[in-house]
Parts: sequence; structure tokens; C-alpha cells
Amino acid sequence: MLEPITSHTLVCFSCSDASSNWACLTPVKCGENENHCVTTYVGVGIGSKSGQSISKGCSPICPSAGINLGIAAASVYCCDTFLCNISGSSSVKASYAVLALGVLVSFIYVLRARE
Repeated sequence: MLEPITSHTLVCFSCSDASSNWACLTPVKCGENENHCVTTYVGVGIGSKSGQSISKGCSPICPSAGINLGIAAASVYCCDTFLCNISGSSSVKASYAVLALGVLVSFIYVLRARE
């Protein structure tokens, strides 16, 4: 008797609110309806007063999005292959230079608005 063909289970890296990608390297099997690996990145601050939060896991939907406001950046990246969400950053990761430039532009804008 032939056994039924079963679909391959997706495996993604998983973590919740980690401050480093090193804490996000635990593989998990996704559920039957979870067809995407998702990485969420949030970064805020200036220079040494900055921080980041990385979350990874499985998802039934693919909510790709991103925003960069200079002193804060957030992005959601999804993919659909075995352990594809290994990177801690995705397309919108804030760099210290971009954060500093955003603050500088904000100060210039505020100073000019007072004149």
C-alpha cells in the first residue's frame, strides 16, 4: 500500500525581542498553515544611546514592510525557504550614521522654524 505524500514542513529561526541576532539562531518547525519565515527588526536611538529588538518565527502571512525615520527604523522581512530568516537585519536597518543625520536634520528644522 502506498503512503500519502506529505508536504515538507517549513523550518525557521525563532526568537522574541532579542537584542542580538546571536540569540535568534534556534530553529523551529512551523505549523501546517505557516508558510513563511518572518524577521521583525526595530532599532532606535543615537550613538551609544541606541538599541535594537529582533524577533523571528513562522507566520501564515507575509507582512513585508519597513520604515526609516532617522532616529528610528522598523522592518518586517519574510521568506519561504528552509531557515531563510538567518539574517538579523533586513532591508531597512538603521545605521548610526543615518540616525545621527536624522537628528541633525531635525535640529536644523526646529532652529529654522523659530526664526
